[in-house]
Amino acid sequence: MALAKLDHVNIRTANLAAMGAFYQEVLGLTAGERPAFGFPGAWLYCGATAVVHLVEVAEQPDPQGALRLEHFAFSGAGLGEFLALLRRRGAGYEIGVVPGLGIIQVNVHDPDGNHIHIDFDPAEAASVTDEPVLAAV
Repeated sequence: MALAKLDHVNIRTANLAAMGAFYQEVLGLTAGERPAFGFPGAWLYCGATAVVHLVEVAEQPDPQGALRLEHFAFSGAGLGEFLALLRRRGAGYEIGVVPGLGIIQVNVHDPDGNHIHIDFDPAEAASVTDEPVLAAV
């Protein structure tokens, strides 16, 4: 067996509205159809694929619990526009560059503190002149 792609990430949250807004407004996912499960939640789509499944719970999960997601990642395009959006929203972010590959990783956290990075092609560094870390790419 060989893996083909990341299908989806399932996140439990007591902040369903804020989490849905983050994934739509910051990452550009769209809310879409979700099966009629017996519990509240939302499915957020990247194109035709529901990549983030949110499940509403009564109490916020303990971030120090045994099951902890370190991060998940998306590939993206439009680095300059994405950084501008983050700045307009006052959203914190960090940029990293993958050694030897030059892939640009923009690291963000959703309202529940989950770590997400969006990977951009190294060629997009040329379109961003106000990020010191990209000058070395």
